[in-house]
Amino acid sequence: MPLPPQRPTATPATGQGQSQGPAPGTRTARPGERSCAPGTRGSAADLRSGAGGTRGGPSDSRGSAAEERPPKRRDAFFDNAKYLAIVLVAMGHAWEPLRGDSRAAAALYITVYTFHMPAFIVISGYFSRSFDASPHRIKRLITGIAVPYVIFEVAYTFFKRWAGADPDYPISLLDPWYLTWFLAALFIWRLTTPIWQAVRWPLPIALAVAVLASVSPDIGDDLDLQRVLQFLPFFVLGLVLKPAHFQLVRRKEARLLALPVVAAALVFAYWAAPRMNAAWFYRRDSAQELAAPGWAGGVMTLAMFGCSLVLVACFFAWVPGRTLWFTALGAGTLYGYLLHGFLAKGSRFGDWYDADWIHRPLGEVTVTLLAGTVITLLCTPPVQRMFRFSMEPKMTWAFRQDTADLAEGRTTGRAKSHVRARTKSRATGREQGRRGGRAE
Repeated sequence: MPLPPQRPTATPATGQGQSQGPAPGTRTARPGERSCAPGTRGSAADLRSGAGGTRGGPSDSRGSAAEERPPKRRDAFFDNAKYLAIVLVAMGHAWEPLRGDSRAAAALYITVYTFHMPAFIVISGYFSRSFDASPHRIKRLITGIAVPYVIFEVAYTFFKRWAGADPDYPISLLDPWYLTWFLAALFIWRLTTPIWQAVRWPLPIALAVAVLASVSPDIGDDLDLQRVLQFLPFFVLGLVLKPAHFQLVRRKEARLLALPVVAAALVFAYWAAPRMNAAWFYRRDSAQELAAPGWAGGVMTLAMFGCSLVLVACFFAWVPGRTLWFTALGAGTLYGYLLHGFLAKGSRFGDWYDADWIHRPLGEVTVTLLAGTVITLLCTPPVQRMFRFSMEPKMTWAFRQDTADLAEGRTTGRAKSHVRARTKSRATGREQGRRGGRAE
């Protein structure tokens, strides 16, 4: 699912910005070059982020150097990846009611569910590397993830009461409904970031936690903790990845190798579709709850992590790194993710799939294209502006202005004044030079 949008100063997906490292596959701006400012404000997978700010110093010259440093440009690769992943999320939800009548739809569904959420979560982890639990980042975490979680959990509940003809369905912030589990999980994962950055073997420990969760039926449904723990290794993987790792999977050799790998995955999924319980891919239940022996939970967790990792690498290998028509939509994936849930569930409540033509090849293609079109429209800037109050509220009234923010404001003010003075001085010098040249 998606990652939160990103604030212009530095970007679930929430907490960290795309300013954390060089853009894989893109040229880094040289000093003096102008680079575009990051897209929309705030950021769930994709991620919302908090800007660290310029560190002030005792002299104006340090502030001036910070002010003149060009802003880090948004990486088109990650925006493209988020957009393409959210399109696959919407298509997967559209295919779900078709699986019973179409083995091909079931195979596509299984294949996509193997990697689309892991890809989002890896990106979320990658852009959470600078989360340090400072007041500024905690504020972004609350406004970018916690508040949208509460708003949409309540909104989904009322929608279910009305559209699902279930007027007594309770409001429960501890039991995420449908898509809001990702926000709850991202909130918890990001809070634990300092822990994973402190331990020596973060990924093996996270895998061990996921294995233990898969064999623990008593964990319960609060905050969808099974999903939080079983998807945890992908977030931790994102935390430990470097820009060079993304460069590696985007080499020409990796792109060529990805083709037969994906083809093999589709063939296997076609064979496994009628034989395998697709609930394994949701990671919301323990092995025992899926009527499997306990030991199967550990085996399936490790096997599915390996398969997901391979397909995520194949997905990244074919994500374009240049700016395309849909690149800007990558900043609005959280909007598309949460808003399309009303249509996805509404199609079930309204029995839209009862029509026979939908279950024929032409109908399946039509549903697929419609899902892609709708999710694209929901990621556009007009929709972001319309729903920003719920996805990225500023809520300045709810937070104290901490000392670091005040210091940063004073430093930035001095830096701007110094830059303006230097610019005016240079302009005056050039004008005097031109006048001297004319006099000669």
